[in-house]
Amino acid sequence: MQIHSVHEWPANADGALALQERLRGAVRIVPMPATASRVAGADVAYCAERRRLFAAAAVVALPSLEVLEVSRAEREEEFPYVPGLFAFRELPALLDALAGLITRPDAVLFDGHGIAHPRRFGLASHAGLWLQLPTIGCAKCVLTGSFRMPADERGAVTSLAIEGERGREVVGAAVRTRPGTMPVFVSPGHLIDVESAVRVVLAVTGRYRTPEPLRAAHREAVALRAGGRV
Repeated sequence: MQIHSVHEWPANADGALALQERLRGAVRIVPMPATASRVAGADVAYCAERRRLFAAAAVVALPSLEVLEVSRAEREEEFPYVPGLFAFRELPALLDALAGLITRPDAVLFDGHGIAHPRRFGLASHAGLWLQLPTIGCAKCVLTGSFRMPADERGAVTSLAIEGERGREVVGAAVRTRPGTMPVFVSPGHLIDVESAVRVVLAVTGRYRTPEPLRAAHREAVALRAGGRV
């Protein structure tokens, strides 16, 4: 899978913040033009003792949700955990894993945020510039913004919005993927809008709260950390 080099990786938080401010204007939030038939997920597992990141990417087919391909990568941890700068810690390893895919997906999901981010440039938005594909953040908790709890039924959706200088801005959605569980928080990353992102997430979610591409990627990342080899 092709990765487009966008920038050099900064060594500290000040450089990372400046880069987010510079790049966020390149993000395009537009409707996804076609129905997805192959969707990837990418996730990272950590080993704090060894300061290593174990990343995996998995592609699933729609509507069967069959896993078509998996790619894994291992990398040294080079950037500390800083709230709002998640991409600088995880994205290099995630891009290594995604680069190993032969299958080009129609969209890629990340366990993080897109424009539902204090600087409107979360992990999924950052990744979208490198991939030049529709990217989606699908997180378990809110980083910024407010929402009403959606109804307790699959497919129920409410807006995730931020109050700013230009008034109320919708940056994502709280999506109930399964009754009896908390919603996931979906936000567009790049080359997709909120409605299209919600549609893709629901299409690739089966019996569990988490979408299948992210579940498959998480399993592979944890297995790699446990001793599997790339």
